[in-house]
Amino acid sequence: MSCTEDLEYPQLLIQYSNGFLISKVMFTACELGVFDLLLESEGPLSSDAIAERLGASTNGMERLLDACVGLKLLGVEIKSEGAFYRNTELSSLYLTKSSPKSQYHHFMYYSKTIYLCWQYLTDAVRDGRNQYERAFGISSKDLFGALYRSEEEMIKFMQFLNAFWSICGKDVIAAFDLSPSFMIWEPMGGGGVGGLAKECISLYPNSTVTIYDLPKIVQVAKEHFIPPEECRITFHEGDFFKDPVPEADLYILARVLHDWADDKCLQLLTKVHKSCKPGGGVLIVETLLNEDKTGPLEAQLFSVIMLVQTEGKERTPTEHSKLLTAAGFREIQVKKTGKFFDVVLGRK
Repeated sequence: MSCTEDLEYPQLLIQYSNGFLISKVMFTACELGVFDLLLESEGPLSSDAIAERLGASTNGMERLLDACVGLKLLGVEIKSEGAFYRNTELSSLYLTKSSPKSQYHHFMYYSKTIYLCWQYLTDAVRDGRNQYERAFGISSKDLFGALYRSEEEMIKFMQFLNAFWSICGKDVIAAFDLSPSFMIWEPMGGGGVGGLAKECISLYPNSTVTIYDLPKIVQVAKEHFIPPEECRITFHEGDFFKDPVPEADLYILARVLHDWADDKCLQLLTKVHKSCKPGGGVLIVETLLNEDKTGPLEAQLFSVIMLVQTEGKERTPTEHSKLLTAAGFREIQVKKTGKFFDVVLGRK
C-alpha cells in the first residue's frame, strides 16, 4: 500500500485503535471459561449450550464466540441446527488452565491489573511515576506493598510470572553454558514461584537452587508453588536491598532490574558482585530494547508498563553492560533468545 493510500484510509491506525478491544475479547473468553469448557467437551458446542453451561446470556455469548472465531481462537462449523464452536490448537495449548504451557494466569493479570492501570497512562506520562494510587486507591510508596496488596493479588502476580517461564524458561537458562555453576541464588523476580529454578535443575542436574525473596512471598511459594518433596529448591528469606546477599556461584536476576531506577540496580548488582564467588557471575533476564530505539515493540510496550506500575524501565544491552561494569563485573555477554526474554551474563 502506498503512502497516499495510507492517508486515504488509515488501516494501520484503525488496527491500533482496536487493540484493546481484541485483548479484552480474549481475556473475557478466558475468564468465563470458554476454552476450558470446549477442551473438556466431547465435540463442538453451540453458543446456546456454551452460554447455559457458563451462566451467560445467549446473545452475549454468541457475539463473544464469533469475535473469537475472527481472532482465530475458535473454529466454527455451520450445521442445519446452527453454529457449533471448537477450540483451535493455539487456544487449547495456551488459553486453557490445564495445559502445561497455559498463559491463562498471564492474561488474567493483564486483564485485572495492568488493564486497570493503563487507564491512567496519560497521568503516568505527565507525572513520570506509577499509577497504583489512582487505579486501586492505595499508596504506591512501597512498590511491592502495592503489588502485593493482598494474598490473593500476590498469588495472581506469582501465577502471572510463572506462566512466562513455561514458554521462555528453558531458552534463557540454555542461552549460555552455566555448567561450572552449582549453587544458584534466584532472587525475587523469578519471582519466588520457582519456574526458572525448575528449569535450572532440569538443564543442570548437579545444581541446587535457592530462591531469595521476601518472607511473605516465600511463605506463599511454599504453600502454593513448590512441593515439599522438591528438596533441591530451597528458600532464603530477606530483602536484597537491606539484607546481606549470601555467597553463590551464579545469581539469576530474572525480571528484577526493570522494576528499579539505575541507582537501585547498581546498588543491587554491587552487593551481588561482592558476594559472588571468583569465576562466578550474574545472569540478567529481561526484555532488551534495540540500541537504535526501533523496537522490539514488545519491549517498548513493556517499558511503558514499567512506567505505569513500577519505578523502572526496560533497557538496551549497552545500558545493562554499563550497570554491570560499574558494579565490577567483566566478560559481559548478551544473547537474544528470539522470544520475549533475553539474557545478559556478567562474570566476576
